[in-house]
Amino acid sequence: MMGNGWTVPGYTEVRELGAGGSGRVVLALHDATGTAVAVKYLSDRMREDPAFVREFRAEARLLGGLVSPYVVGLYEYVEAPAGAAIVMELVDGISLRAVLRETGRADAEAALVVLKGSLLGLAAAHRAGVVHRDYKPENVLVAPDGSSKLVDFGIAAGRGTTPGVAGTPAYMAPEQWQGQPASPTADVYAATATFFEFLTGRKPYDGASFAELAVQHIEAPVPETEAPEPVRPLIRRGLAKRPEQRPENAEAFVAELEAVAVAAYGPQWEERGQRKLAALAALLPLLFPSAAGAAAGTTAVATTSVGGGSGWAPGRGGWLATGLALVLGAVLVLTTDAGAGTPPGASALSDLATTTPATPGPATPRARGRPPRTRRPPRRAPRRRPRRAPRTPRRPRTPPPRAGARRRARRRRRRRRRRSATRRHRLRRRRCGWTSSASGSSPASTAGRRRSRWRPRAAGPSP
Repeated sequence: MMGNGWTVPGYTEVRELGAGGSGRVVLALHDATGTAVAVKYLSDRMREDPAFVREFRAEARLLGGLVSPYVVGLYEYVEAPAGAAIVMELVDGISLRAVLRETGRADAEAALVVLKGSLLGLAAAHRAGVVHRDYKPENVLVAPDGSSKLVDFGIAAGRGTTPGVAGTPAYMAPEQWQGQPASPTADVYAATATFFEFLTGRKPYDGASFAELAVQHIEAPVPETEAPEPVRPLIRRGLAKRPEQRPENAEAFVAELEAVAVAAYGPQWEERGQRKLAALAALLPLLFPSAAGAAAGTTAVATTSVGGGSGWAPGRGGWLATGLALVLGAVLVLTTDAGAGTPPGASALSDLATTTPATPGPATPRARGRPPRTRRPPRRAPRRRPRRAPRTPRRPRTPPPRAGARRRARRRRRRRRRRSATRRHRLRRRRCGWTSSASGSSPASTAGRRRSRWRPRAAGPSP
C-alpha cells in the first residue's frame, strides 16, 4: 500500500517486509491462487522524479526478459496514476552476506558452487544484453538445498552504455571507477571479488577511503596468494586489471570454472560443494523466510537485505562520492499451503501494462517509524553447575614422632620386656625350687650353664 492508499489490484497485502529511500517491499497473496509474492512499491517522492520512474520501469522490463532458474522471476509490472509497483517471485533463501557474517569463510568447493550458480544468472543477463553492475554478497541468495540465485537488477544497464558510474566500491571493476562503458567483464570482476571474499573471509581490497580503494582496484596486484592453490588461476583471470584480460562474459567464465574445479577436486565437486553450502546455510535457520509464522495459512517471510549501490566520478578535486538512488530489491521466501501457481499477468513484458487505479481501501492502522522486524528467540541463560555440599572437616592427624622420640620409645619397650621376663623367671624358680648348677666362671661351667641353666635342688639339709 502506498502513502496515498493505493495497492496493486488483485493482491492482498499481508505485511511489510522492508522499506528504503526508493520505496518499500510488502508480502502479498494473489487473490485468485493464493500464491505468495513480493510487491515492490515505488515511493511517492520517487514517483515525482521522471528519471527514476524510467529506471524503475526499465528494471521491470529487464526482469521480465530474463527467464532463468538462477535469476529472480517477475510476475507483473503495474503502473497507474496513483502509483507503480513490481510483483516479483518470493525466493526461499538467505543472502550470502548473512552466511559470511556467520561463518567467516567457506570451503573451496562450496565457494565454487556459489560462484557457478550466480554466474549462470549473470550469463542469462549477458545473453539478453544486460550488465548487472552491482554484483555483491547481498545480491546472491543461498537456498536450503545449497543452490544460489542472483537478485536485484536495480542499477543494471545495457551492454556498452554509459549511464553513469554505479556499483558497490569493494566490488567495482577498474573501468567502473574510470567511468567507462558497462560491459560483462565488469560483472565477472565483481563475481570474482565476491568469490575471493567467500573463500578467504575478507575483501580483495579494503582501503579505508574512496581514493585508496580506487587506487587499489586500478593499480594494486591481485592478492591470489591468499587463496588455495587450485583456484588461483580463476582469481588471477577474474580480477585482471584490463577488461580484455578477463573472460569475455559470465558464460565463458563458467566454462573455465568447471575445468579448474574438475581438475582440482574431481567430477563430484559440485555435489559435495552443494552439500557443504547447505550445511552452512542450515546454521542460520532463523534467517530463512520460513522460520516463523507471519499470518494464518502462511509462514513468516524475512527480507533479504539488498543495499543500494553507490557510485563515484572523477573530479578536479579527486575522487568524489556521488549518491545513487537506493534500490530496494528485496527477494523473499514464503511457503504457503496453496499451490505455487503463477498469477495471471505473468509475461515477458515486451509491452508494459498500464492499469487503472484501484479504489483505495481502508488503510490498516500502523505505527509509524521503523519497519517491523522478525523476532528472534530469547537467549538461553547459561547453565550453572550445582554447588557441592561442604566437606566434613577431618580430624587433624597427630604428627609423626621425631627420630629421638622413636629411639626412646624402643628403649622403653625393651626395658619393659626385660622386666617382665625377669619376673616370670623368678616366679618359676620359687615354684620349682630350681638352683644353678654352674659354679665358677670357667668356660666349661659357663657352657654347662647355657645348656641347663637351672636344676632342681638335691634332697637333704642345706650346708
